[in-house]
Amino acid sequence: MRISRRQLLVVAISGAALQIPSMAAAQPLTKVRVGKAISSSFPFSGLELGVKTGIWKAAGLEVEISTFRGDGQLQQALAAGSVDFGFGSGPGMGYAAKGVPAHAVAAVANKPANMALVVGKASGVKNIAGLKGKRIGVSTAGSLTDWLARNIAVANKWKTSDVEILPMGDMRARIAAMRSGELAAAVTSVQEAYEIQDNGQGTVLATFADVVPHFHTHVVFARDALIKGNPGLVRRFLKAWFTIAAYMRDHRAEAVKSAAETMKLDAKVIDQTYPIEISGMNFDGSFDPQALNVIRSSLKDLGILDTEPPVSALLAPGFAPVKVN
Repeated sequence: MRISRRQLLVVAISGAALQIPSMAAAQPLTKVRVGKAISSSFPFSGLELGVKTGIWKAAGLEVEISTFRGDGQLQQALAAGSVDFGFGSGPGMGYAAKGVPAHAVAAVANKPANMALVVGKASGVKNIAGLKGKRIGVSTAGSLTDWLARNIAVANKWKTSDVEILPMGDMRARIAAMRSGELAAAVTSVQEAYEIQDNGQGTVLATFADVVPHFHTHVVFARDALIKGNPGLVRRFLKAWFTIAAYMRDHRAEAVKSAAETMKLDAKVIDQTYPIEISGMNFDGSFDPQALNVIRSSLKDLGILDTEPPVSALLAPGFAPVKVN
């Protein structure tokens, strides 16, 4: 029996339809609310990349992303229950010891190679020594940028009062303050620092990789209610995140393009700093004991806590390994 081309087409379409699951049959996605402490972070831009590539969706997750103006605001959101997961700094781990019902569950980035010190064009500062007696802008009090700025005095054996740290929110406010002369310098992401330099608004003085070689620049927080009540969801979220991290490492062009869109920076600057960022990223979530000890001391330095807390007060075990030296 001969089959017409029309009949073949009908059969082909019917067969294809059988292979494509209907929306009604598809499993519903689990919605999770994720906050990030700052917008100017290359690792954090992976959240949006995960949406664009469908990695979150493949893990059965619908991710709602919010951006805050520093660790303090992120921790307030975690405490209020307005986000389920948070991407923040290592020093932000100390808020758990102060009663915020959220703990770190994995490391996102290690040494702070992606954080830089940029000086304003009007400052006249040519080297680190020139910052003595000057004002340095950071995002919020108790944040990573705050702690790094304080380490400038520590590393140079100055008095803590030899530099004045001013919390000023997002980088736009700090750029305006450097332009007016209110600030001499600011701590920010390496991308923003190089863009400021490329625009002729300042000069990149240094990065913080050598100053703090053992550190966790960024970590993932989960609310305690999820850690205790739905640990499977926490593990599913982390598995998807580290799939995204590997994708960022293995697909440079796509990672750069997406980060430039998310961070609202020139793609050339993102591409220029891409090797620095990847070198500092963590791809399995493991915690480094030496880094954790540095963070414990940073919490006292920042005034977040009066005494150094035990490691058990900072993170939730069982979600990421702790490396053994």
